[in-house]
Amino acid sequence: QVQPVESGGGLVQAGGSLRLSCAGTGVPSSVYHIGWYRQAPGEQRELVAFISRSGTPNYADSVKGRFTISRDNAKNTVYLQMNSLKPEDTAVYYCNVKRDSGWNNYVYLSWGQGTQVSVSS
Repeated sequence: QVQPVESGGGLVQAGGSLRLSCAGTGVPSSVYHIGWYRQAPGEQRELVAFISRSGTPNYADSVKGRFTISRDNAKNTVYLQMNSLKPEDTAVYYCNVKRDSGWNNYVYLSWGQGTQVSVSS
């Protein structure tokens, strides 16, 4: 059973930066839409950003202008560069292969372990 592998999380102060990596999806990132999601304690998992198979980035309003999603097709890896982090960005971040290009949580794979991002004020 294929599960994505997320890495790059950590503890940073507000205003800091982190870069998350997503690998191990088992599919070419140039053929499928790949999304980054997050889940804060007591909250539902939400879509944060996704990169379409054509390479078009899409962002939630809450992260627009601060986060950048990109991919390296040769490494089949998708990244999420997070700048100007805020305490409300604290969550476990997951990546997955989206079933469509809509703004939703419909995904192909089982969820991985995620990577914890903690932002202190």
